[in-house]
Amino acid sequence: MRSILPPLALAGALAFASPALAQEPEGQVDAQREPQAAPRLIVALSVDQFSSDLFDQYRAHFSKGLARLQTGVVFPQGYQSHAATETCPGHSTLLTGVHPARTGIPANSWYEPGLARTDKEVYCVEDESDPKSTPDKPVVSPKHLLAPTLGDLLKRRDPRTINAAVSVKDRAAVMMSGHDTDAVYWFGESTGGYTTFAGRKLGKAARETNVEVARQIAAGAGDMAVPGWCAPFDRATRIKDFTIGTYRFAMDKGDEEGVSETPRGDLASTALAIRLVDELGMGRDDVPDVLSVSYSATDKVGHDYGTAGVEMCITMNTLDVAIGQLFDALDARGIDYEVVLSADHGGFDAPERQQQRGNPEAGRIDPALEGDALAEAVTARTGIRVSKGKLLYGGGESGSVWFSAELDAAQKAKVSEALIALLKANPQVVGAFSEAEVMAHPMPKGHPQDWSMLDKVRASFVPGRSGEVQMLTRRGIVPGTAKPKKVASHGSPWDYDRRVPMLFWRAGMAGFEQPNPVETVDIAPTLAATVDLTVPEGTWDGTCLDIDGSERNSCS
Repeated sequence: MRSILPPLALAGALAFASPALAQEPEGQVDAQREPQAAPRLIVALSVDQFSSDLFDQYRAHFSKGLARLQTGVVFPQGYQSHAATETCPGHSTLLTGVHPARTGIPANSWYEPGLARTDKEVYCVEDESDPKSTPDKPVVSPKHLLAPTLGDLLKRRDPRTINAAVSVKDRAAVMMSGHDTDAVYWFGESTGGYTTFAGRKLGKAARETNVEVARQIAAGAGDMAVPGWCAPFDRATRIKDFTIGTYRFAMDKGDEEGVSETPRGDLASTALAIRLVDELGMGRDDVPDVLSVSYSATDKVGHDYGTAGVEMCITMNTLDVAIGQLFDALDARGIDYEVVLSADHGGFDAPERQQQRGNPEAGRIDPALEGDALAEAVTARTGIRVSKGKLLYGGGESGSVWFSAELDAAQKAKVSEALIALLKANPQVVGAFSEAEVMAHPMPKGHPQDWSMLDKVRASFVPGRSGEVQMLTRRGIVPGTAKPKKVASHGSPWDYDRRVPMLFWRAGMAGFEQPNPVETVDIAPTLAATVDLTVPEGTWDGTCLDIDGSERNSCS
């Protein structure tokens, strides 16, 4: 840790109970200043479930942090190119520069049927070898991430680099920061605040933020502010015996989820990130540091209430305010920083509301595609059963199907053949591939919007972790049964889940918008160029993007 300068007042950045409504747009700070050869701080922002569709829908209303980013370099056609568009694999691409097939993260969780514990599911950031760990209450570890992050590589070059991350979600913070970290914080369930790896102590920044979080949880809160421009989204949609579209995030006293599951969590993460900058002395010398902040509320709200109601409108406004608070704090400290913002995946609205708004193809997944139903059908066709556990794991929402460890090679082949035939016969399925078929396919190249279904699967397939059979459902099919606070999802191979914005900003940058399709794996090599980091050929799957906006090429 470096010497710490006296922290400046955090002012409104820590008032995360209910943000003021965004007002007039902010211009670039010191827009005419010539940037230094390399920024002192890389600020990597991820907005969970922030599709390009959502960005396009709301971008005209942003007037704080997201407005500033739009004065930089905007790639509205960014892609999480792979098929498994979930939080953990998506975050694993952002600062490693490689697809999930190389990060080792094929999903949020996977099954290891031969695992020596009752629960065969493995969470992407758990140490399943620890007897205290379960998928629901994991002992958090980066052990499954097989590729180095930008922060890892910079610390390898110079150990003085500071690599820190903050998120409400553990998997987001861990995937963006990597293995060699100075501070990693996420909101711990039942802890009432931010926590970190077992064996690490909470620093001053986390402790102070947790005091504020605890105070807010104890006090409760009323409705969050609703901008006037949200009026068109403030309409109820009935789903079974409940409605969505009008909730304003009022929080009862003692309701921890009133912070962790709402836009208040984004404001709390911003407050912690600002304090971390001061505590660790980030951006204070000539060695570039990396601060990763993953904003989780968009995903929480998207799952709970869908993407097209007043709930998401409030979330977008709060996100804009939160990012603006972070930028204002960095400006006040005189730090030369470069920002990238992208997302781990997109999202799809509740199919019931989609159907009301001109999309008759939207629907929910056929229960026959769930793991237990598929296993029963396969047994009926093949006669194959197992003595312990399940014949098949996964299916349904996961898109992967894993086989029992009891099966020998001949039985696996027979089960695979029967399963793929069943899947292809289901009208909701557009693709079903065996592991052998996936692994025989070359890693995809070219523009990601042109990739085939098999290309997308190959980019996120990890042997030994991905299921033996991969299932892809047709456009508009949402996993899961609708119930309160679970109405929508993501994870499909379709562009509403794959397409995400990629925004770069630095004071003095000549901004432009480039509609050419790019990939999130391009982010790490692009940032590496700005901090003069040289890596061996083959380190990245992505390529450096020229973000200079002049005759000079920022990649050379």
